[in-house]
Amino acid sequence: MSLKATLARSFAKWTARSEGRKAIAGLARQEACFNALIAKGAHTAFGRDHGVHEGMSVEAFQAAVPVRDYEGLKAYVDRAVAGEHDVLWPGQPLYFCKTSGTTSGAKFIPLTSDSMPNHLNSARNALLQFIANSGRADFLDGKMIFLQGSPLLTKTSGGIPMGRLSGIVAHHVPDYLQANQMPSYTANCIEPWEAKIDAIVEETRDADLRLISGIPSWVQNYFERLLEVTGAKSVREVFPNLELFVYGGVAFEPYRERFNALVGGEVPTVELFPASEGFFAYQDTLESSGLRLTIDEGIFYEFIPAESYFDENPPRLTLAEVELGVNYALVVTTNAGLWAYDVGDTVKFTSKTPYRLVVTGRIKHFTSAFGEHVIAEEVESAIQDAMASHGGTVAEFHVAPEVNPEEGLPYHEWLIEFAEPPADLEGFARAVHSGVAERNPYYRDLIQGSILQPAKVTSVSSGSFQRAMDNLGKLGGQNKPPRLANARDFAAILLKVQDA
Repeated sequence: MSLKATLARSFAKWTARSEGRKAIAGLARQEACFNALIAKGAHTAFGRDHGVHEGMSVEAFQAAVPVRDYEGLKAYVDRAVAGEHDVLWPGQPLYFCKTSGTTSGAKFIPLTSDSMPNHLNSARNALLQFIANSGRADFLDGKMIFLQGSPLLTKTSGGIPMGRLSGIVAHHVPDYLQANQMPSYTANCIEPWEAKIDAIVEETRDADLRLISGIPSWVQNYFERLLEVTGAKSVREVFPNLELFVYGGVAFEPYRERFNALVGGEVPTVELFPASEGFFAYQDTLESSGLRLTIDEGIFYEFIPAESYFDENPPRLTLAEVELGVNYALVVTTNAGLWAYDVGDTVKFTSKTPYRLVVTGRIKHFTSAFGEHVIAEEVESAIQDAMASHGGTVAEFHVAPEVNPEEGLPYHEWLIEFAEPPADLEGFARAVHSGVAERNPYYRDLIQGSILQPAKVTSVSSGSFQRAMDNLGKLGGQNKPPRLANARDFAAILLKVQDA
């Protein structure tokens, strides 16, 4: 083991102990965080408009500051984008993270000098926690690939640097990792995604790769292209020292079987919960029993029970009030200047000592054309059941309602891209249908009441999801194919491009 790896092991043990003490003191840390946020927020335009003042209680804050999504905060963000000072947070943001997906087009999420450490420290601590738990630090002596968005930055109308989150973070990679980081800056800047992947394959095929990080679907895409170019039967033939896969953004379980098949065996994984709005949690155990909440990184959390989310005045719970096993919509107030901001994700706590959670889906991403409100957690578990009972390997899938079929009752259509198809596709369809019915009583009632017929599976050709995302201009980077929908927009594109 190199000196770098030896020092990293020692530092990792110290960091793990320190972070563990913080996690145990979660409620006190959250109270201190809230008070610090309020003290600074009082000196902003947003704070003055909402009566935010130092010493304000959580109850008074909740009464004065409503929960908003991006659209609700956009008027303030636009002023900051234009260069105005002290709008949402004192001074000006360091960056704006540009993302897509709102009704008004692009979102511009601020990153400040106070909020940047949250993104950097949490990613670092996740790796250090893995080292402390496993005793393995050899990956620091080899190459590390980060499949991410372009690091090229532009500027807002107010002159503030702007780019994708992963591209912004790439400018802050610590010195001790830069020498081993891949791909090159030149390759990372390539557009479109297919050309970028080809360049990364050429740069990395002869490297001593030991860690890879990225969204599972795009890492899988890289692995497939790598094997195609090299002629190898598995990734381990190309990278025998591959030691760790770090991922976030989507649930890994639907990808795991195909991923392991490409690698040629299992590889340890570390799950992260990063977003433009903040780095919320990371895996702190070798077994993924939930992700540890970052309670001391400038983020104050509130939680709305998912079953009450669409009520006129849903409850806003603090960390002290959450219960295990309940789905909550995540709301954050941060030192980037987001105030009672509806992130859009749903989470469920698995532990309160320390606070650990799992991401269960998106509060507005569900299939509920008939009132069934089927969520990501339910469909992902159902597809795992189907693979376990009927075989087959799923590369990607999308669930959409068919409201007006040519014959019979409406139904859920599962459009699935198989890496390996099951021997009995009809049996597979029965299994995913039964899996959802077991988990969702509303769906089960609609079936029993002859409102819906059982789900149907449509197998789409290899590469269909990639072509569909390309069709939408969202290929690669941090973009993720939607798992659930209430309409057939994405389904229609999939069916259109599958034979292209």
